[in-house]
Amino acid sequence: MHALSRIDAGVLAGALAIAAVLTGGPGPAFADDVQETRQLVDKARLTIEVFTADPNMDDFRSLVKRAKGVYIAPQVLRGAFIIGVSGGSGVFLVRDEKAGQWSGPAFYTIGEASFGLQVGGDASEVVLLAMTERGVAALLSNSAKLGADAGIAVGPVGVGASAATANLSADIITYARAKGLYAGISLDGAVVATRDALNKAYYGKDVTPTDILIRRAVTNPQSAGLIETIAKVAGGQ
Repeated sequence: MHALSRIDAGVLAGALAIAAVLTGGPGPAFADDVQETRQLVDKARLTIEVFTADPNMDDFRSLVKRAKGVYIAPQVLRGAFIIGVSGGSGVFLVRDEKAGQWSGPAFYTIGEASFGLQVGGDASEVVLLAMTERGVAALLSNSAKLGADAGIAVGPVGVGASAATANLSADIITYARAKGLYAGISLDGAVVATRDALNKAYYGKDVTPTDILIRRAVTNPQSAGLIETIAKVAGGQ
């Protein structure tokens, strides 16, 4: 597993263990996870609505109709003091092409860490469109490195984008929006890893992304708004 995801998992596990010892139950850390999942789902829905409402994003809407999966990170942060960390949490939904329905979400982190003297930072909304089975399979794993486990390409925006879209053959197509503008931010080398604690908090038990997205072993009614939004953008396919 990537170093960043190991650190994240260790911190979460430690917090849950301490809370359990002190309170005899799941504790405040678990409650915080539940709240975070709800906020992430709501913010992911808003991110998709913003992306699809922009008149310059016709090709994004076209690609969503063809996508087999959609990963949405409402806020990916970059830049910090002393240690530069790029990362954020997001949700992944997958289309069942036979049933014509979307399932999910499963919870993940996206990012990478680098060391150096850095001050300041910015934030971006990021959407990954999994266009192939390989792209979906990579994101279903515990940890996937974009550009290595799945080929990626920056999604075109604006005038002349249609021609570029027709020639795209990547497993995953990336879009990013920072400060109200769409930009071709490279995510080559970024790591997408599961957030097991959030998946457990949202569904009430230990589940894997495959349990959530492929087997459909669990559901949560709070996902309805996000799923309906994705289905609408995808043309109900």
